[in-house]
Amino acid sequence: MSALALDRQGWLKPHATVTLAPSPNCDKRPRGVEPTLLVIHNISLPPGQFGGPEIVDFFQNKLDYDSHPWLDRLCGVTVSAHFLVRRDGQVVQFVSTDERAWHAGVSSFKGRERCNDFSIGIELEGTDTEPYTDEQYETLQSLTRALRARYPLSAVWGHEHIAPQRKTDPGPAFQWRRYARESQWLLRELPPLA
Repeated sequence: MSALALDRQGWLKPHATVTLAPSPNCDKRPRGVEPTLLVIHNISLPPGQFGGPEIVDFFQNKLDYDSHPWLDRLCGVTVSAHFLVRRDGQVVQFVSTDERAWHAGVSSFKGRERCNDFSIGIELEGTDTEPYTDEQYETLQSLTRALRARYPLSAVWGHEHIAPQRKTDPGPAFQWRRYARESQWLLRELPPLA
């Protein structure tokens, strides 16, 4: 896979694996705040189903809640992430990395509240328990390198680590040590590993 790169506005440059799908669910970061934290999530809509349009539609406020009984519980929810990495390694970008995506919710990182202010959110298409694909790890490592080249990122944690009472993703299926090795992210910058 050739390297991913960001343009001056915080969007991924054209690439065979990249789709841009801007979400309205974002706003400005606080003045003078740059992202220093990378947050890894997972998502599948409906749960456990992959490859459909529902995730993109959800982040763009276009979800057909009647298409599946489970989706009705998301009615009125407005969220986003900066990126989605599909099972085949394709990446969808929803929000410029210069802006604040609404991915973390009530959260805290080392005593600092409101993680959306200073983080970049990456959703992996998956579940807590189903293994992520080789293509996803490959894309994630390329994306990590592109983000570290642009921003002073100092840590990467899971949603489960910044919102432990509410969230469980990316879950036990995510191989933190593999991600650290392949992305050349130092282990000391990862959450505590069991």
